[in-house]
Amino acid sequence: MDPPSSDIVVRAMEPADIPAVTEVLGQPRAVWGTLQPPFVSVEARQKRHAETGPGDAGLVAVLDGRVIGSIGLHRDRPHRRSHVASLGMAVHDAYAGRGAGSALLAAVIDLAERWWNIKRLELNVYADNARAIALYERFGFQREGLHRAYAWRDGAYVDSLSMARLAL
Repeated sequence: MDPPSSDIVVRAMEPADIPAVTEVLGQPRAVWGTLQPPFVSVEARQKRHAETGPGDAGLVAVLDGRVIGSIGLHRDRPHRRSHVASLGMAVHDAYAGRGAGSALLAAVIDLAERWWNIKRLELNVYADNARAIALYERFGFQREGLHRAYAWRDGAYVDSLSMARLAL
């Protein structure tokens, strides 16, 4: 995959971005690669965004004024796992392979490790999503386990890999 385009800007997600994020998450490949269900309304996403707390951050990747990807960082709240955060991201199908995923991942790792003092970043990725797995591995995530029949997707159960990155 190419390095992130210098034209891609990563910034905090604003409420006005929710319609564009809804479009990103509604793309066929995004629905296929995430736990997001299809056909989620802008209103439902606005409500979910309004319920986020101080342990959550949402970032968007913007190219030429258009939101082309999003990533969420969610800090664990229990005291003994306050050093842990999880993430989930998606890139608009039309912009896949242009560096938005790399830009989002670099930004969220920087936020987690340099600003939130996160030691452990966790994620789950479908075991058949080779492109995403390769991206995560390039950023230092390691495979930790396989969850069989993890989720129902497109009429069948699919496996998921748990992956994590430990801050140095």
